[in-house]
Amino acid sequence: MTTRPELEYRTLLLRTLITAAFCTVAVLICYFWIDRPVAFFVYHHHINTIRVFRWLTYPPPEVQNWSALVLTILMVRRARGPFLHWQKVLLVACISLIVADDFRISLGDVCGRYWPDTWTHDNPSLIGTGAYGFHPFQRGDDIGSFPSGHACRILGFATVWVIAIPHSRTAQVIAIVLCAPMLVSLVAMNYHFVSDVIAGSVLGGIVAMYAAHLARLPTT
Repeated sequence: MTTRPELEYRTLLLRTLITAAFCTVAVLICYFWIDRPVAFFVYHHHINTIRVFRWLTYPPPEVQNWSALVLTILMVRRARGPFLHWQKVLLVACISLIVADDFRISLGDVCGRYWPDTWTHDNPSLIGTGAYGFHPFQRGDDIGSFPSGHACRILGFATVWVIAIPHSRTAQVIAIVLCAPMLVSLVAMNYHFVSDVIAGSVLGGIVAMYAAHLARLPTT
């Protein structure tokens, strides 16, 4: 006999597989027809010299750096009594961000993709050295463009809040206003290809869905 939790997880798995399938199609389209033209457009028009785009890439890793301290404070808070709704959501969001980034690191090693531009340690890149493509199971920061770690962190954190407050249009608008510019900045700085950002966003969203489901977040 199939129990309700099993049905819920089967539904979640089905949604995950469908999302992954659409993501794969989007990545393939971008890989062959979009990634290179966009990267060269950014380079030739010097878009990556606009400072605001660089500033917008700072928050995701900083949020991750502070997540451990936030989790520690929340654990101390829990000793005083049950979490308030926002406190539990913050706890799950921080855990989701950390786990999502670990998934991203593993997938980065599996995919082994070169970066759009050369910007650290003479890394091979499309613009710098003409290197383009995936080189599976080669490890190293010089071939870790796919999927985007920044995008994965952003969606891994923000999606939990959207799931936990599903009927709040304000929360959805805030999430879009905060996330969209940061995702665009990754492409505008030539830190990532468009397909890297798509894959990272989907990965972060999937991890967030499972985190919220496992935590049984009450929705308001």
